[in-house]
Amino acid sequence: MDRPGAEGRELKDVAEAEGARRATGVSAGGAGDHADPEVPERAKRRQFSAEYKLRLLREADACKGSGEIGALLRREGLYSSHLVVWRRQREVRALAGMRARKRGPKAKDVDPRVKQLEREIALLQRRLKQAETIIEIQKKVAGMLGIPLNAPALDEND
Repeated sequence: MDRPGAEGRELKDVAEAEGARRATGVSAGGAGDHADPEVPERAKRRQFSAEYKLRLLREADACKGSGEIGALLRREGLYSSHLVVWRRQREVRALAGMRARKRGPKAKDVDPRVKQLEREIALLQRRLKQAETIIEIQKKVAGMLGIPLNAPALDEND
């Protein structure tokens, strides 16, 4: 027969074994539970080299029996969609196209005329700055010598 209170003790043992929490927030196991340090905080996208892709495709093509491809995929931790995409890449681009491609926005082609115009603008801005500096010096010299400068008449277009 069951002893009185034995059922309560069994539930307590089960709760401690499963890591139940107490009202204080401390786990029943005693020591503080910390996240596994081996688990990365953020998942990282896997990248496969062209050689690896080709080797796997050769192995998959060599599989003749039922379930061999599935076993290969499980062993390597891959999905069947990987093989589909890699086969397409192999057919379209061969090895050169299977190399990793840079992600993100592509650089825009710049018209050579635009570059030439930008150089001209930079040159003209330097010349303008030089001319303004010369004009400032002339104004200071004229002020020191007491020579009055006549302001040019403004056109209607200015």
